[in-house]
Amino acid sequence: MLKKVEITNFKNFNEKFTFDLSDTNNFEFNKECIQNGIVNTGVIYGHNGCGKSNLGLAIFDLIYHLTDKEFKPLKYNNYLNANNSSNHSTFKFTFKFDENIVEYEYTKKDYETLVSEKVTINDNIYASIDKNKSSIFETTAMGAETLNKDLQDSNISIISYISKNTVLKNEIKNMIFKEFINFINDMLLYKNVDDKFYMGLKQGSSNLPNYIIENDYLKDFESFLNKAEIKCKLTSKKVDDKYQLYFKFQNKEIEFFSIASSGTIALAVFYVWQKYMENENCKFVFIDEFDAFYHHDLSTIIIEKLRDIPSTQIILTTHNTSNISNDLLRPDCYFLMDDKKITSLKDRTNKELREGHNIEKMYRAGSFE
Repeated sequence: MLKKVEITNFKNFNEKFTFDLSDTNNFEFNKECIQNGIVNTGVIYGHNGCGKSNLGLAIFDLIYHLTDKEFKPLKYNNYLNANNSSNHSTFKFTFKFDENIVEYEYTKKDYETLVSEKVTINDNIYASIDKNKSSIFETTAMGAETLNKDLQDSNISIISYISKNTVLKNEIKNMIFKEFINFINDMLLYKNVDDKFYMGLKQGSSNLPNYIIENDYLKDFESFLNKAEIKCKLTSKKVDDKYQLYFKFQNKEIEFFSIASSGTIALAVFYVWQKYMENENCKFVFIDEFDAFYHHDLSTIIIEKLRDIPSTQIILTTHNTSNISNDLLRPDCYFLMDDKKITSLKDRTNKELREGHNIEKMYRAGSFE
């Protein structure tokens, strides 16, 4: 699981910005929201422009150099902070797998250009390089002894290089390293207000009808919409070798996306990605502006459905505070963010928070400032 992220000199993050998912409490309710001492389902609140989307981009920056997954470089323009004089950004990720800790640090000049990398497993350096000093990397990986350690002018990640070019021996550090690589490969970011934007995992949002029909989900999707108070009947047709969805009315059928509201389309996008999460054993999901088109009651349903996927660590961003409730999550799973810091509700008050507290009402009264 992702335990902590530290970011410096990336987009609006000038000085070091820390997002700690392990600063939890001993609340005796909604325990399923915490796994292995780390927030498994969390919601981030913040005003426009505070950096919620940039936090997601910072977390998924490693997708470009560690995987072969889809990457959207246009989102990474203006990479360095405009007020920072340094010519590189710094990232540090801390992961926890069972009781094992993996720390991955790197610096970049832009989204393509790596300057340094270091992976530490349980406080022992597993692989490292500083290209300002040498093009030769060092590693203690058992099985990588014969690798060419001199990458010369190559901009390849040494982590990716070791993972793809080595038959690692079956020993504890290598097994933890593989778990780290698998976690990165099973990450997903998508933005609910833009059904074409996603990073990681695999493409799904632009082929919704094909995915739904080919996996025999049509009736299930219809039921999902009806439970969301979108009363409808659905059917499908194949047009030019591609499936299309249709609303089925008494006298005619109308193509789904030609009349579906923004909220209904957002639900369709969510439905498909939820199936990917479940079927592909997705490890980490960041959904930006998850409820941008949802009614309050519907966004509550979405949080409940995501909370009930225990194998996936899920972080949501929103502007809507109406879902701050101990009935859904708990105070150490709700985060308030500005351009300087992000902390959970439990760290924003000296009061002892209990399950019976109306924390949304407390928020509106200024208890968490």
